[in-house]
Amino acid sequence: MVRTTPPALPVRDKQNTRALSPMLTRLAEERATGVLVREHGVLYLAEGRVVHAESPHAPGLDVLLTAHGTLAGAAWQRAAARTPGPLHAAELLLDSGVLPTGALELCHLDALYDAGYFALAPSSTPGRFRYDSAPRLGPLPSVPVVALERETLRRRLLLHRLWPDPAADSAPLIRADPAAGRTPAAGRAPAAPVAPRQRAVLDRVDGLRTAADIARNLGRQAFHTLVDVRRLTAAGHVSPTAPAPPVTAPLPPHPVTTDPDIALLKRLRDALEAL
Repeated sequence: MVRTTPPALPVRDKQNTRALSPMLTRLAEERATGVLVREHGVLYLAEGRVVHAESPHAPGLDVLLTAHGTLAGAAWQRAAARTPGPLHAAELLLDSGVLPTGALELCHLDALYDAGYFALAPSSTPGRFRYDSAPRLGPLPSVPVVALERETLRRRLLLHRLWPDPAADSAPLIRADPAAGRTPAAGRAPAAPVAPRQRAVLDRVDGLRTAADIARNLGRQAFHTLVDVRRLTAAGHVSPTAPAPPVTAPLPPHPVTTDPDIALLKRLRDALEAL
């Protein structure tokens, strides 16, 4: 039997999950409590475990709770207005009996792993940690750092296998030309029928929305939306918009001189170049 392996992932050490964030590993070992701010998201730690995560690339807990009727939007807004953050609002909803514990646990873990995936993305800037007191979550679960890192690597590998180019993850998306779908680009399979779940994503592709925008609009986890986007990209249904060319300032005009000697030298130069 011939065994094949997928192309290598662009991570510093695929075999060692500690390479995702050495700082996070150290904080877990010392059972630190506080907030780790990274380029693409924030991780909240309590005694070295991840209790919450936020990222501008992923819908928040409020979106996941209210998008499909698990919780009325007005109920969340009332709780959020009385508390300093989403975790406190969630605790208030639990205490008041408005939200079942099981439903909140599921949405909380979904939001944590979703935002955590982006928070642990490769970064061009170092992370910053602020030691602080973390909110108590009552019955809500926390996650070991090693579990979050392992799941993040698994998700990276899945996306890479679906379509290795990450350009569609963050750029505004456009639909492929239907005529071009009959002649797919190199590396793409011919356009296949679109599954209902992917159809909901495709219907929201308008040249302006990114995958994160579509995830918020649908009330879905951003990572699951990335899976659909990569599948649609691999099938030739969508593609990322090309980046705008850099704007360069026009060159200043050559100064006009009235000095007769300089004018003569320029005429001689032009004559020599014409020979």
